[in-house]
Formats: sequence, structure tokens, C-alpha cells
Amino acid sequence: MILEMVRANGAVSLRELARVVQTSEVTVRRDVRALEAEGLLDRRHGGAVLPGGFSREPGYPQKTHLAAAEKSAIADLAAGLVAEGDAVVVGAGTTTQELARRLARVPGLTVVTNSLLVAQALAHANRVEVVMTGGTLRGSNYALVGSGAEQSLHGLRVSKAFISGSGLTAERGLSTTNMLSASVDRALVQSAAEVIVLADHTKLGADTMFQTVPTDAITRLVTDEHATADDPTARQLDALADCGVQIDVAPLGLPVEQPVHGTGPVQHQAPLGVGPRRAAPPPPGAAPLPGQRRPGAHSGMIVRPLATGRP
Repeated sequence: MILEMVRANGAVSLRELARVVQTSEVTVRRDVRALEAEGLLDRRHGGAVLPGGFSREPGYPQKTHLAAAEKSAIADLAAGLVAEGDAVVVGAGTTTQELARRLARVPGLTVVTNSLLVAQALAHANRVEVVMTGGTLRGSNYALVGSGAEQSLHGLRVSKAFISGSGLTAERGLSTTNMLSASVDRALVQSAAEVIVLADHTKLGADTMFQTVPTDAITRLVTDEHATADDPTARQLDALADCGVQIDVAPLGLPVEQPVHGTGPVQHQAPLGVGPRRAAPPPPGAAPLPGQRRPGAHSGMIVRPLATGRP
């Protein structure tokens, strides 16, 4: 059953495998280790992928079902970083597609994208201007790539770039499995003052063929709360924070308070470019303030819960 899930989806988290086969993550991890020894799959931090994961990319239908709840939570949080009247670039991917659906509610927004899925999500949005790059259509992810896409981005300047990929490590930064996609993504981020990476926990620790954004060029990472639950992914978050990346963690299964556009995100986020990247720990015995890590939590990581009114 584990092999069938990995073959169907390309990559599956240990948590999802444990849920489907109705056993513990410890048992699943042991089975995945045994299957890797037989050459039937490759282990990744927090999950398993098909052999040859450095170059293999799941198709769009498989990606839409992988970590769907986590992508939704990440998109909810990331949308709060966009204010009325902003100009942003949004790259291709299923997580950025989720973000685009939420950006449709931001008035006066200009979105530059090479993704047909992002453009489709914004096509009927009132007061949102969508600018498409040129290029050649890559059918596996419905993105425009090639020299036409890259040349159309020359001279562009926007406030923020929202981008995803196939893997993220502190050592190499964001990476992807396709050379043409990587080249366009690099052109997208070069146009932005701030680079915001959207990556769920299955991407953390994964390293694929083509580097998109080096770690020192990433301003902020938005990930999901499962990234803090496993030691390998939590260590990646620590390492990224030590490199100067601001970490925002989206909780799962909670309603989202919509931002008041024009005033920035609801105050589960610190204003961009203001204050330190990492919060200082609270004094001994004191309750942590919002945005501060709890005693014993992984150093350097800022957990910013959404404002929900939940006790």
C-alpha cells in the first residue's frame, strides 16, 4: 500500500502514509527504510518519493492531492502579507494557485505570473489586474517557460514575489526538478524587493536538481505546523532561520480572519522589514508573547498563529 501511494502521488508524507495504513509513523518510517534498502523508493525528510527524486516531478493531478490541507493553510497566511494596491509576482505551483484564489479579494492588486492556473484563479476578480508573461506552455504544470517568459520580465519591479518549488534546504535554498522552470523562477524573483517562499513540510529537506533561489536571497518562508513536529524538518527551519530567513508557521484547521486591505495583514504577522527576524525567548517562568518561541522550542523559529479568537 505504501508503494502504491508513492507511485500514485510521486511523494507522500509519513503522516499521510500512517493515516491511510492506520498505523504509527514509527512503523511507517521503519517500512519506508526497508523499501528504500530494496531500491523501491527514496526517503526524504518527513516522507517518501519515487526513486530518482532529484529529477522526477509528480504531475499536476497528483500534486493537487499532496498536502492539500497544508497548502490551504499556507495560502491563508500568505494572503495576509498582501495589501491593497500592491504589485506582486506569483510563480507556478499548486500552493501558489491556492494563494491566487485568496488574492482575488484584494482590491487594486496587480499580479504578474507565468502560471495559467494563477491567472485563471484571478480571471474574474474585481479590481485585480493580471499580467501574463510570454513563453512556451509547459503542460505538466500549466506554466509558461523559456526565453519568451524570461525576456518579458526584464525591467519589471514589484514589492513581493511568491514562489514555490520541489524542495527547500538551508544549504541550497529552493530548488526544482525542471531546468526551464528554474530559469523562469529566477527571473521572477529578481524582479521583487522581497522573496517569499511557500513550502509545506514535505518540501523541507528535499533537494532537487536545479537551484531556483539561494538561501541568502529568501526573505521569508511560509510553511505549515507539521514542519515543527518532526526533528529533521524542524532542524531545517532552525538552519534557515540562522541564515536570516523569517519563518512563519500556519496552523491547520482554523478559520482565518481576513486582513483589512490597505493596512497590511491581521496582526498575526509582523510588518515586513520591521524589527528583528527572530524573537527573543521570554524570561524564565513567563508565558511567551505572540511571535516568541516557547522555552524548549526550536531556536530561531518564529511561530505566528493566525488570529482566530480560539482559546
